[in-house]
Amino acid sequence: MWRLLIASTGLAIVLAASPAPAQAPDAAGNPPKPPASAAPPEDGQWTQPAKNWANTRFSGLDEINSGNVGKLQVAFTFSTGVNRGQESAPLMVGTTLYVLSPYPNILYALDLTKPGAPLKWKYEPKPEAASQGVACCDVVNRGPTFADGRIHFVTLDGNVVGVDAETGKELWKTKVGDINKGETLTMAPLVARGKVFVGNSGGEYGVRGWVQALDAASGKSLWTAFNTGPDADVKIGPDFKPFYDQDKGKDLGVSTWPPDAWKQGGGTVWGWLAYDPDLNLLYHGTGNPGPWNHDLRQGDNKWTAGIFARDPDSGAARWFYQWSPHDLYDWDGINEQILLDMTWKGQPRKVLVRPERNGYVYLMDRTTGEVLYANPFHVMTATKGVDLKTGRLQYVPEKAPETGKVVRDVCPTAPGAKDWNPSAYSERTGYLYIPHVNLCMDWETTEVNYIAGTPYVGAEVRMKPGPGGHRGAFTAWDVRQGKAAWTIKETFPVWSGALATAGNVVFYGTMEGWFKAVDATTGAVLWQFKTGSGIIGQPTTFKGPDGHQYVAILSGVGGWAGAIVAGDLDPRDGTAAKGFVNAMRDLKDATTKGGTLHVFRLP
Repeated sequence: MWRLLIASTGLAIVLAASPAPAQAPDAAGNPPKPPASAAPPEDGQWTQPAKNWANTRFSGLDEINSGNVGKLQVAFTFSTGVNRGQESAPLMVGTTLYVLSPYPNILYALDLTKPGAPLKWKYEPKPEAASQGVACCDVVNRGPTFADGRIHFVTLDGNVVGVDAETGKELWKTKVGDINKGETLTMAPLVARGKVFVGNSGGEYGVRGWVQALDAASGKSLWTAFNTGPDADVKIGPDFKPFYDQDKGKDLGVSTWPPDAWKQGGGTVWGWLAYDPDLNLLYHGTGNPGPWNHDLRQGDNKWTAGIFARDPDSGAARWFYQWSPHDLYDWDGINEQILLDMTWKGQPRKVLVRPERNGYVYLMDRTTGEVLYANPFHVMTATKGVDLKTGRLQYVPEKAPETGKVVRDVCPTAPGAKDWNPSAYSERTGYLYIPHVNLCMDWETTEVNYIAGTPYVGAEVRMKPGPGGHRGAFTAWDVRQGKAAWTIKETFPVWSGALATAGNVVFYGTMEGWFKAVDATTGAVLWQFKTGSGIIGQPTTFKGPDGHQYVAILSGVGGWAGAIVAGDLDPRDGTAAKGFVNAMRDLKDATTKGGTLHVFRLP
């Protein structure tokens, strides 16, 4: 099942040739569909970053389609006034478009009933300036969300806010993070059952990860579940029934660590949450264990680099699966999970599909946590597959880091085959559209000590292009077949999100600043527009007050991949931005800083 390639870069690459035949899916039939309860019928709005609780990022609008998308033109633009990485998703609620900037996290409301979409109001939470100093990877924010007349979002300095969507008045602000520990907030909240669910960032500072529920009306904290430590802290009780034996036992969040190492063990929650109303389960990933130096944390390091299913009302854990036990390479498990219903081996299954940072696309039963397949979408040298009997990732021993030794040609790299930037799923094609990287790295483990509020990493990394020399790719993944249908190669890492529509069009952006529309079936590029800065934002689409379809994207390079531009880093220092600069030395020649909303429509 495995073959050895000597790629053009000289790297020795182990590449999975095909999915395991024993797990061959049902190829016939209609594409998998998201559950209706988690993905309501199209209403022309876009009220949460992922479009719906199922995380499909699919719009049923089709006025803009593969036959006319080539005529798209700019309807209006808007400057956020902040020239840092713009990772947020514009929201459309009623006749108002909401845009959230990176730090200082300014929320803008634009009136789409008037020409040029003038500003209705703006809300400035004024986060503590010191929070910028402990932000891991630029001062980004992944977006607001709307529910019940309120806009909810997090601020870099550890606050969650509720704002009146009509007036911009602050309704509540709740402090949940402590920047003195290196704890920041960058994720997009999910709102369900009258609760705002949020998580923290700061795994590279030894922050202990958690997910928390707040009352959406008042901001009162209702429960907090940690991702390391005793079962009581993790909210593991009698209803916890993981599928695999390795996740069964008492206080594994303590016993799978050296003494007290779990207290600064990471497992933060800075990525995407999903919610299934039928099962009443909240899904969230957990970040990498800290520090990166794995010699300091022998054991599986539960419950980091994995996924929890929880009761949203109590926080009680129902099941857990660990993508990368004893993570060796900073493979946070925080990516998006798309909830789908499908036929698998002749039986109806409630599944989630997940393009994971360790380089595998997982198809998983979301009621139990059983892995149905785990097939690679990126070149692999550091692992050789997932054992479907145990669910365990199989590392390549020769690529295991050792203190003081440089291990070369590790693939995927530290940000993984794919980082936070979310994919989109089309229920028309059955494809998952994955924006990702094509990078490998050299890794040297170094000594490190924990000091609260300071970096706690213990590795020196230099990233470099993967086989072929391109650094990014956009892949359509056939969920039923468990393999790629087509791939578009890009010069730089694809760090934007994706958007799929019923018009058989898929949108994404590049770090040079191109905003692209491609044919959802074939991948043919149908249209592209050059914005003023690199794109790392999340495209959205909606129906305007005039009844016509619009597409929106924020342009403004930054984030971890674009830190060399956003932070004006020295390209001669290949270790800067935790080694990302080594692979991005020429990004300054391709783009500059920015912070502009672009909105498009047909003539």
